[in-house]
Amino acid sequence: MKFISPKLDYAFKKIFGSDQSQEILISFLNAIIYSNKNVIRSLTILNPYNPGKVRELKESYLDVRAILYDGSTVIIEMQVSSTKAFDKRVTYNLAKTYANQLGVGEGYWLLNPVIAINIADFIMFQETPKVVTKFIFKEEEESFRYKAVELQLIFLELPKFNKTLSELNSLTDKWIYFIKEAATWESIPAPLAEVSAIEKALNIANQANLTLEELEELERRAIMLQDETGRIIQAKDEGILQGKLGVVITLLQQRFGEIPKNISRKIEGLSGKDLERLVQTILSFNSLEDLSIWLEQDTSAE
Repeated sequence: MKFISPKLDYAFKKIFGSDQSQEILISFLNAIIYSNKNVIRSLTILNPYNPGKVRELKESYLDVRAILYDGSTVIIEMQVSSTKAFDKRVTYNLAKTYANQLGVGEGYWLLNPVIAINIADFIMFQETPKVVTKFIFKEEEESFRYKAVELQLIFLELPKFNKTLSELNSLTDKWIYFIKEAATWESIPAPLAEVSAIEKALNIANQANLTLEELEELERRAIMLQDETGRIIQAKDEGILQGKLGVVITLLQQRFGEIPKNISRKIEGLSGKDLERLVQTILSFNSLEDLSIWLEQDTSAE
């Protein structure tokens, strides 16, 4: 067996948002929202997975939507990399989903709660080791809840979860482990096979059960994810390099005043490692000529 990664938006939608995913989604939501209590007994999945339309998924940023037995709406997003204003985006999606329940002229009493679950493959909250964090409206000083408990934000941070297979103690542990590790398995681990919903999820995730169209789309999505990850890493590296360059130029200007353009261009062409070496050497320069000699020697050495 080989399983598709639930971290891919396409795969996540197929596993948790298909017509046959009700038992799977109920089990997952009971684990994450209600701390393993069997609260949700039925739900309706909105806009279920369709291979022909799944290319449009990230236009709305939401991977799965469902209406619970009590009328509450749950929206779930799988986010594999940190992006600018992600925290604002998830708040916007939560508020937009809440507001869009009403048509023109309809009363506020028709509004039902909305819960947004955001699964992040990166760290969002450095201030806590908790894997699952939940946010609701509370009074600032006395912490009692707002009367209308209508909006809830839940975050699941995958990098914080470090339990091994033998350490899985709860349904929540098993679902998080499934999302994080499924793509690395060649068979269904026994502790997870004990949970019928997870076994069903793994059968959906089994590549042998996918169509050629689905496999091709998964490969395309995986390549897109690799490219996006590469762009993020490159942007971070370039940002670090620009920061080092700024430090070097500032130190040189403080020591020698305005730096000639021909020298500046040579400095801009240095690697991050060479910029660090230059910072350590600046105090030994008595003039811009010393700097020019150092730069010539550094360039010729390469």
